Amino acid sequence: MEQAMNLQQRMDTTKETTTFYHVFAMIAAGMILDGADVYLASAVNSAIVSTHFATLAQGSVFLSSGFLGLFFGSIFAGFIGDFLGRRKAYSTNLLIFGVLTLCAAFATNIWMLIGLRFFAAIGLGAEIVTGYALINEFAPIKNRGRWSGVTSVIANLAAPLTLLLAASVIPRYTWRAMFVIVGVLALILWVVRRHFPESPRWLIARGEYDKAEKIIEKLEVNGSYSTNDSSVKRQPVKTRIGIGLLVATVAVSAVNLTQYTFTSWMPTLLIKQGIEVVHSLTFSAVMMAGAPIGALIGALLVDVIGRKKVIVSAFVMTAVFGMIYSQQHTTVGILIVGFLVVTMMYILMASVVGVYMSELFPTYFRFRGTGYANGVAKILTVLTPYFAAWAITQFSANLIFYFIAAVAIIAAIVVAVYGPETKQKAIY
Repeated sequence: MEQAMNLQQRMDTTKETTTFYHVFAMIAAGMILDGADVYLASAVNSAIVSTHFATLAQGSVFLSSGFLGLFFGSIFAGFIGDFLGRRKAYSTNLLIFGVLTLCAAFATNIWMLIGLRFFAAIGLGAEIVTGYALINEFAPIKNRGRWSGVTSVIANLAAPLTLLLAASVIPRYTWRAMFVIVGVLALILWVVRRHFPESPRWLIARGEYDKAEKIIEKLEVNGSYSTNDSSVKRQPVKTRIGIGLLVATVAVSAVNLTQYTFTSWMPTLLIKQGIEVVHSLTFSAVMMAGAPIGALIGALLVDVIGRKKVIVSAFVMTAVFGMIYSQQHTTVGILIVGFLVVTMMYILMASVVGVYMSELFPTYFRFRGTGYANGVAKILTVLTPYFAAWAITQFSANLIFYFIAAVAIIAAIVVAVYGPETKQKAIY
């Protein structure tokens, strides 16, 4: 136990090194692909519906198949990561995603596309579980929130970039070209990160101290932060697993439900308002510029004012701006308020998904905890495309924004009442 605590404390105080930067770069690149996939699905959905490759109802099934695949991928990754190792959970997911995404480019009908989308998403479902948990396990306490948040900032650059790419590629080369581009990039990254190091914290939890020691030595070559630094605290996060699961599941589900409902249907909603595919994707890209900005704000604030204050405030503002957006009827109003809604949502994406979720669980349960929370969030988002399609066709798109506001307020209450503050505390 003494040796384990010594190794954990050394991990807590290591300064950033070349090894850490390599780990960070590989994780960030994977998270960009994860983010790109969400907006790939959104852009492709609007294209296949507008070109009559699929009906609106079939487009909903297409979106849901991706979320269902992400659900299974999240659960599988949790068990593999906790029992067989972080590296194993992280090694093959991009291979599955890359190959099947390439195959999706050659789908001959919508049902073939839906099936390939489902299995490709199983591969990608591990990415968000493993990525943010790993950066939390490798980063020092002093800057853990910042590094996790910066990972989210980089990941969320995928939002405007993917939509701008889609606006350029789809009208010229059809939606199939998007699957080719993303699939090839995934396979390139899979080759690059085959030598990803195992997490020292997982090795310590398994009692494999010698292996952990070798990796920690590489992480210590630039020295360590002083243990007298007030920001390097020894007390660990103390949360019962049940409470951690409740807070993580509600918070992550709320982030996914609000963000995916809004962004996945944004191009389709604009088309329903009479805006052409090319222009709707451009409008969406402008509003999605709030994604990296919001993620940057979240990354900067979590280590300064704390996780809970950032998260609760952003949930409340998401509800407020969402309701205001529902009343906009001018181009300027749609763009400005839409930008603010997206900014708030991505403050949450950075602070909840990127930072807070992984900190709620001990190392031996961290991948399963984040896997369960992400899995529940994904299975809930399977249902939202049907709700959105029903709301659009039977009532009004405003019903979607009432739903977003209600979910955000419930999550704000749960985090405020039950969530621990994890700012600069040890995770063992």
